[in-house]
Amino acid sequence: MSKTILAIDIGSTKICAIIAETNENDSIQIIGAGTTKAQGLKKGSITNIELASKSIKTAVADAKRVAGSEIKRAIVSMSGAYTKSLNSNGIVNIPNKEISFKEIERVMQTSLYNANIPNEYEVLHALPFNFKVDDQDFIEDPLGMNASRLEVETHIITTQKSNLSNLKKSIRGAGIEVDNVILNSYASSIATVNQDEKELGVAVIDMGGNTSNITIHVGNAIKYNNFLGVGSNHVTSDLSMALHTPLKVADTVKLSYGSLLTPTNELIELPIIGDEDNTHQVSLEVVHNVIFARVQETLMILAQFIDDSGLKNQMGAGVVLTGGFSKMEGIRDLAMAIFGAMPIRIAKPKEMDGLFDNLRGAEYSSAVGLVMYADSAYTPYEIDVNKKVRHSSEIPFSQTSVDFEQKSELTILPAQNEKEDIATMIDLESQKEKNNDEARTVNKFWNWATQLF
Repeated sequence: MSKTILAIDIGSTKICAIIAETNENDSIQIIGAGTTKAQGLKKGSITNIELASKSIKTAVADAKRVAGSEIKRAIVSMSGAYTKSLNSNGIVNIPNKEISFKEIERVMQTSLYNANIPNEYEVLHALPFNFKVDDQDFIEDPLGMNASRLEVETHIITTQKSNLSNLKKSIRGAGIEVDNVILNSYASSIATVNQDEKELGVAVIDMGGNTSNITIHVGNAIKYNNFLGVGSNHVTSDLSMALHTPLKVADTVKLSYGSLLTPTNELIELPIIGDEDNTHQVSLEVVHNVIFARVQETLMILAQFIDDSGLKNQMGAGVVLTGGFSKMEGIRDLAMAIFGAMPIRIAKPKEMDGLFDNLRGAEYSSAVGLVMYADSAYTPYEIDVNKKVRHSSEIPFSQTSVDFEQKSELTILPAQNEKEDIATMIDLESQKEKNNDEARTVNKFWNWATQLF
């Protein structure tokens, strides 16, 4: 049975909507897409709900027109702006000495309960990075193991409640209901990183228009994430100020001549800001120096994030750069010089059926990652924004809302021996009712005998 997915990537410069179909054989096919310029957003956060809703509605309408679908629910990305992260842990006893999904769910909820989350913040993701069974560390999947105690360490990503509420209002204003919200750098890592890189440890940096988001994976788990409010638009602003030319012209110069390689001494004619009828000549060497300074500063701050994370020695696969900003010529060589002796890779989203040519660029990694997340391509276990414990073997994301109280029934099927236990329990209940009936009969007889004598 195929399912239809609507993924909406809310970026600082563009909004991308993708409609895809998933099949029982785990294949994904893109059937529609729409992209529009983002309005009502700044650094990935909503600043004008009405304008943002219009932009979202336009992108979704274009995707629906291509796909011929009238889907009303979506999975949405959120910027790392105004997010905070912390680590927590939980521990539970295993009464039956065998770990079931119920115990995993309970220990993860316990770690969430133990976390010191401010009242004005809402949980976006709770991602376990270390399960411990009795005294054994770093268990990949504790399900089905024999144990008397289960512990977990989780990386919890939170966002301001107002920020999340404004995002949902903007989506609803476009006539779409929100099924799930995903951190955009998490989605980007799903679309760009393979299993080997996760096992070795890798940092994924999504460099966008106004923001740069970093996520560090170690052993198939996210252990660190951070946000920098700098992107390619800051290069445009720097060029506009340094060259005394309008922003639109500066953006054209960036796209046409933006390079971090050895510059030339050629001259170009540019209009003067405020007096566009007159022009002046500017050397491409000046353009190169302005761009180089901004990109170098950005990469140095991101390198400092990696140092501060304390995980640099665990990043055997190095750094993966993605996002529109990563397309600048020569950025890989500069990153290699700044990040030190570690591999650097420029990544595009993974291929899938029906992927349009214009979606194959690095700037669409987050949007494609959302579609893959909706098809269960996330970490083995996690708690999402709906407080639902999810796992990678569950029934893939659907368009219907899920009752949180029934999640254990929906997400895991009982094994054969569990079915037999259930049957035994039913028999015991029936026996209990039978015994109660017999007891009532004896009581009636005793009362009658007492009255008679």
